[in-house]
Amino acid sequence: MQIYLPIAEISVNIFLILGMGGAVGFLSGLFGVGGGFLMTPLLIFIGIPSPVAVATEANQIVASSVSGVLAHWKRGNVDFRMGLALLAGGVLGSTFGVWLFTFLKSLGQIDLVIKLSYVVFLGIIGTLMFIESLRAILRSRNQTPPARRHHTWIHGMPFKVRFRKSRLYISALLPIGVGFVVGVLAAIMGVGGGFVMVPAMIYLLGMPTSVVVGTSLFQIIFVTANVTVLQAVNNQTVDVVLALLLLTGGVIGAQFGAKAGAKLKGEQLRILLALMVIGVCMKLGFDLVLTPDDLYSIGAGGGH
Repeated sequence: MQIYLPIAEISVNIFLILGMGGAVGFLSGLFGVGGGFLMTPLLIFIGIPSPVAVATEANQIVASSVSGVLAHWKRGNVDFRMGLALLAGGVLGSTFGVWLFTFLKSLGQIDLVIKLSYVVFLGIIGTLMFIESLRAILRSRNQTPPARRHHTWIHGMPFKVRFRKSRLYISALLPIGVGFVVGVLAAIMGVGGGFVMVPAMIYLLGMPTSVVVGTSLFQIIFVTANVTVLQAVNNQTVDVVLALLLLTGGVIGAQFGAKAGAKLKGEQLRILLALMVIGVCMKLGFDLVLTPDDLYSIGAGGGH
């Protein structure tokens, strides 16, 4: 059953889009990521123009993240104080990111920048997460205690705040900075930023894995909502029909994902996420080095 997408200007199979939304919503609840790192490339793969995929996916992430947060909130796994600090940086970063997106679009380079951003960030983060998660699994099998955390320059930063739910006493500048970077990525790449946020919360901020997922989804809701509004106003690239189909599947999938995530250990979740991130990176990288059908299409505005 085909449906026409007015902004993307193509026809797609309605059940394919619903299925994609459900699958990515499941991953959102499972890993604490918005799912955009997977959905945006998938939309590009089926022929959706990159700028439309980025802006519309930010909309879909809002709903799947709300669904995921509610599931984790019931289990008491959301640090709202930490989430607000991350959110403060996220709103600033996403606002700046949409301005940068608009500027690059005017130069006709946004399609190439989106794909290169995915290859670079997914490659680096996926590899680091895989190595660390593998070490954690080997340590648990060998019953080796994890290395003790040493105090670094990070612990000497000013404006310290106590985050009781996460059992942390750190500078508020850290989560605000992390939120800003993730906000920029949300605007440029159409992601919630969970694939950056989750590792940063665990390894940089030192948060317990049990509260990372719910807290990550909490800030993702508001950052991606900000991106959606700004993209619709500034660039008119939000396809409402596509977004509604993705939303429907995403909300349902996130509930099942949160239940499945409760049955897996933290290191198992991280290594699965790392493998998925690396897989998407390799596919995008492969597509970039292929010779295009039209040699003059590279760098064209909107990529089509």
